[in-house]
Amino acid sequence: MKKVILAFSGGLDTSFCALYLKAQGYNVVTLTVDTGGFTKQDKEVIKKQAKKVGSIKHIFINAKQDLFDAFAAYIIKGNVLRGGVYPLCVGPERIIIAKKLAELAILEKADAVAHGSTGAGNDQVRFDIALSVLLPGTKVITPIRDLGITRSKEIEFLKKNNIQMSEAIKLYSINKGLLGTTIGGSETNGSWDPLPDSAYPTVLSIDKTPNQGEEIIISFKKGLPVQINGKRMHVVAIMEFLNLLGAKHGVGKAIHLGNTVLGIKGRVGFEAPGALILIKAHTELEKLVLTKWQLFWKETICNAYGNFLHEALYFDPVVKDIEAFIDNSQTIVTGQVKVKLIKGNICIQGVKSSYSLMSSKIATYGEENLLWNGQDAKGFSKIYGLQSILVNRAKKIGKKYER
Repeated sequence: MKKVILAFSGGLDTSFCALYLKAQGYNVVTLTVDTGGFTKQDKEVIKKQAKKVGSIKHIFINAKQDLFDAFAAYIIKGNVLRGGVYPLCVGPERIIIAKKLAELAILEKADAVAHGSTGAGNDQVRFDIALSVLLPGTKVITPIRDLGITRSKEIEFLKKNNIQMSEAIKLYSINKGLLGTTIGGSETNGSWDPLPDSAYPTVLSIDKTPNQGEEIIISFKKGLPVQINGKRMHVVAIMEFLNLLGAKHGVGKAIHLGNTVLGIKGRVGFEAPGALILIKAHTELEKLVLTKWQLFWKETICNAYGNFLHEALYFDPVVKDIEAFIDNSQTIVTGQVKVKLIKGNICIQGVKSSYSLMSSKIATYGEENLLWNGQDAKGFSKIYGLQSILVNRAKKIGKKYER
């Protein structure tokens, strides 16, 4: 029999896919990739479901480190926030899942790979492009999209095969990962109404958060976090710790409205305490150690980088070019940032670095300095504004000639 590797979450769509592929004459190997958000109980439930739907082998891969190294690290170092708010919680995960799907397909000598994306969202594009690059010529099967099947028809098909699935229609579609959790449905189908606090799985509503708040010190080395309050921690552990701490203080939830890969507008709620805390702290540290033009061009280029990641163009060579730029910009982004989390706010209290460009030994803004005197400053002001002066003179002369 032919063999197919199926990206498997254990939900309705991928359970249908497994049974459908089996009916089409495939031996189905199910793959679950942990990019954050799975509990021990979740893993057991998924494993049992894979067996129920006829998987000949179920494989679980922990890819949180892969996700951090390939994507989260650059999202932090690049201060990437799509639309100024969203730290790309979902898109990068799909690329990691596709990579693991491709690797397993090669290892298992599979005839095809499959995923449960519909024909409506961004994920289908992300999976398709990644698999076309990583597994050229290999058949990619997408039963839900190809059949255009409804949820009720999926449930009916599963029932005929003695597989019971909940018929309750979930109000929200929730995707959990290391970078954050997305919440879609109901209010996000329009552009006016906010999500209720109850829709967010972990971040507390403001009225339930501590009144005092909490202050932490995050230490960065070459653009990445290495310590919390002087305690050295693994980067993945730091993100998981900040996700929990931020949730306790109501930090990191918002709604992003923007353009989808398919050209329409989309809106999604999300909670990403860890990513947002780190990005805000990292941004402040860069202000202290990078030059004006480094900051300008980095912001410009990293906005483009975020678009490439979100819009399924990760494999364009320009992405690696930009990552090289980002890495080079981080050689001196080392120091400490003091952050206070209180009532949904991330408040930067202070920042310091041995690479600081704000040294009181050289100059104090608005007071005195050792690099120039008053006459130097007067001359600078005269020359610096010269073109503004000249263009205004030219306008006055030109108006005289027009009369």
